[in-house]
Amino acid sequence: MKKFTLGTTDLEVPAVVTGVMRIQDKTDDEVRALYTASREAGINFFDHADIYGSAPYHGCEKRFSEALRLSPSERGEIILQTKAGINKDGPFFDFSYGHLVRQVDDSLKALDTDYIDVFLLHRPDALVEPEEVARALDEVVTAGKVRHVGVSNHTPNQVELLRRYVRQPFVANQLQLSITHAPIVAQGVAANMVDVKQSPSLDLGILDYCRLHDITVQAWSPFQAAFFNGVFLGSPEYPELNEVIDRLAAKYGVAPEGIATAWITRHPANIQVVLGTTTPERVTKAAAGADVELTRPEWYELFRAAGYLVP
Repeated sequence: MKKFTLGTTDLEVPAVVTGVMRIQDKTDDEVRALYTASREAGINFFDHADIYGSAPYHGCEKRFSEALRLSPSERGEIILQTKAGINKDGPFFDFSYGHLVRQVDDSLKALDTDYIDVFLLHRPDALVEPEEVARALDEVVTAGKVRHVGVSNHTPNQVELLRRYVRQPFVANQLQLSITHAPIVAQGVAANMVDVKQSPSLDLGILDYCRLHDITVQAWSPFQAAFFNGVFLGSPEYPELNEVIDRLAAKYGVAPEGIATAWITRHPANIQVVLGTTTPERVTKAAAGADVELTRPEWYELFRAAGYLVP
């Protein structure tokens, strides 16, 4: 498994992450099978959030810890990431001091751990008071409850506003990215072109910003066609793309999931791919793609086949 350093930390992380947002109703054996397949594929990084699962909060975090019952030594072998900031009651966003500190404490209990390796602010709060965020992060980091912090779905200026007050470096930004949902990559290719759909910036250059500031981008929904509207793999809506994917899969001896992963991990920004599947076999297939080094022509062929313009 391809590995690299997460942001400005000393953590060596895998290029593929197992997201566990859908394990709430899985049996102990099913959760263990997903965990085992991940570890065997070289994945020791697991992505959570307080809102994942049923009940008010922390359902999937609790399911994860109850099913696995990790020993202290095994806990030390893995990286646990979780997120907070979305309130289910609205829904609405809440980056207040009280909410963030409370959610960290409750995540620690649900995960049955003494510390969270990486804690992300989950989507931007329009009513954010950065001083409140700074106070909360200072408290949880100083107490040893959180080791590293980051954000999710934030633009450059949203990060800059937080950075004015937050003392800890932001080490990750989790953003939606797949071959077919790639505005953070595609806009720069067709910048300043009149009447070209991909030319206007939807994210204010967040990918380049993260690279400039040593913030690791984590790609969520790497197989989704767009925003939770189904996967592009095998979809009749993407015949040209799937033909290219299948051809490259045969060439490199991996499954189509592997090529979808390889397209993201080929980018020199060292992007982590966050899987959302609960199928162990699919984790294995996707993870294999991290070690596929697509050529530059192949990467661009996939890009064009997904409908993006290369001027």
